[in-house]
Amino acid sequence: MKNVLAAVWRVIKIVQSVVSTLLFFLILFFIVLILFSIPSGERPEVPKRAALMINPQGAIVEQLTQIDPLDDIFAVQDRAPETLLRDMLFAIRQAKDDERVEALVLTLDDMGPTGLSKLYDISEALTEFKESGKPVIAYGDYFAQGQYFLAAQADEVYLHPLGSVVLTGFGIYPTYMAAGLEKIKATVNVFKVGTYKSAIEPLIRDDMSPEAKEANALLLADLWQPFAAKIEADRGLEAGTIQAGYATLSDDLRAAGGDFAQLAVDQGLVDALKNRDEVRARLVEMVGADSSGNSFNRVAMADYVAATQPEAPGKGDKVAVVVARGTILDGDQPAGNAGGDTVARLIRQAHEKDAVKAIVLRVDSPGGSAFASEIIRREVEVAKSKAKPVVVSMGSLAASGGYWISATADEIWAAPATITGSIGIFGFFPTFDRSLDAIGVHSDGVGTTPLAGAFDVMRPMDDFTRDLIQQSIEDGYRKFLGRVAEGRDMTLEQVDAIGQGRVWSGRRALEFGLVDKLGDIDEAVASAAALAEVEDYATVYVEDEPSFEEKLIRMFFSTVGGGFNGAGSESLAQAFFRDVSADLRGLLGLNDPNNVYAVCLACEVR
Repeated sequence: MKNVLAAVWRVIKIVQSVVSTLLFFLILFFIVLILFSIPSGERPEVPKRAALMINPQGAIVEQLTQIDPLDDIFAVQDRAPETLLRDMLFAIRQAKDDERVEALVLTLDDMGPTGLSKLYDISEALTEFKESGKPVIAYGDYFAQGQYFLAAQADEVYLHPLGSVVLTGFGIYPTYMAAGLEKIKATVNVFKVGTYKSAIEPLIRDDMSPEAKEANALLLADLWQPFAAKIEADRGLEAGTIQAGYATLSDDLRAAGGDFAQLAVDQGLVDALKNRDEVRARLVEMVGADSSGNSFNRVAMADYVAATQPEAPGKGDKVAVVVARGTILDGDQPAGNAGGDTVARLIRQAHEKDAVKAIVLRVDSPGGSAFASEIIRREVEVAKSKAKPVVVSMGSLAASGGYWISATADEIWAAPATITGSIGIFGFFPTFDRSLDAIGVHSDGVGTTPLAGAFDVMRPMDDFTRDLIQQSIEDGYRKFLGRVAEGRDMTLEQVDAIGQGRVWSGRRALEFGLVDKLGDIDEAVASAAALAEVEDYATVYVEDEPSFEEKLIRMFFSTVGGGFNGAGSESLAQAFFRDVSADLRGLLGLNDPNNVYAVCLACEVR
């Protein structure tokens, strides 16, 4: 037996050695392959005649999510692609006056869910491009709502004969799980302040409360009406056509023979139904054939940005932009989440540089940890104490903690479609004593104080501990009100009247004094420069540099569309599990050291 075990062990060691060696050579192969794919420093070449291809991959974001190199190598399909908003805006605006670019082509099938303010920013850039007299062509196998919002601005909109245009309207539909938690007998201890603070409702209810429905209905109306009106204006439709069309949708589809593509033509949403080869032929007419003779002259957006992006600014005055994107979490966090220490450090790096005369904090966050939010807000205060103006530019979402970190700024800019406010606080602490009791597992003992064992998830929470936490939550809300009142020059009563966890559109936030002006990040940067009294300046983004490994992985696995390749859309089942898992991760990933949160988890408009 001893000899058999020894032989087995030798086999295991041999297999282990072989696997390790193969893994080593696999990684080495990837590194060599990536290194050989690194450009020599030469910029991509833009054809003398070309169509600029705007083909965003995945969600359009303020900041690319940091990737783990090993995860990206061994789980390529799990990483959702993203497109940087400022790259899109730069490419479209640069192409306006570039004589080599004779047309702009929107292929949006691979574009993922994108915040409303970003859609409006891109739309404005497209409007500027069209002022050059150059045509914009949009083509899609289908158009989801956000995709169509951009496509509607094109001079010519083409749809695949088997495609569709789906304008679903806006909705807020969180996943409610109180009954599910009851089935596993989990107890969710909730502490909150604010009539409309609905972020925690998914854990304690199976439906949306009347207060949340009231607030959300007003918010959605504020967002949907101008959204639909802009599509109507861009397509030359009568005002109110889209909303009125839902009443006759069934009959209209029947008249089109059940053909959604034909319905889109009948409704004036698209100009014609064309196959991909027909669209290619149309573009060949416009910009000429490429070297293969099988398609049209074109340049992909990523190549165009690389070819035309100006060199990094050297000496001179600068306005620094710091991005706070994603859930606000305690500590240092990778890009994609707003780490309290991370964002504060970037703000500090900016205000410590003599060349930086002003700072723009670009906020695109639903909030999160109250503690981390305060760390960021305090660094804004420090920057101001050095006579360096701080202007907040709100993206699609700057709610709860996202507003907390904004309130102290010298000036706040928002888009009309920004979702903001949600001034409220909550805490939650789940216990699983009943779950364990159901399987015959119990916790009991003694302690030296009433708090000994009070925060053990295996024990029920007593009234003494509940009272302490509730007092802390109420104090947190008072501090939140105080930060806003001081920053916005309002009384506590005024802030409380528009607080209570209520969510507002940027347009209404302006009416209530929660923001100063409506505009995009470029206008916020110009305003920051004006406050600093500088006229000749460069705009620089202060970010953590991606690691060498991450740069290599991004370079190797980046996919840039240059033609019509179809969409990699997810199934309904995939979308369902993605949404549910995202909701759970959003709650369970919160890490405030005091379990006190200023977050709007029900702010996602779908």
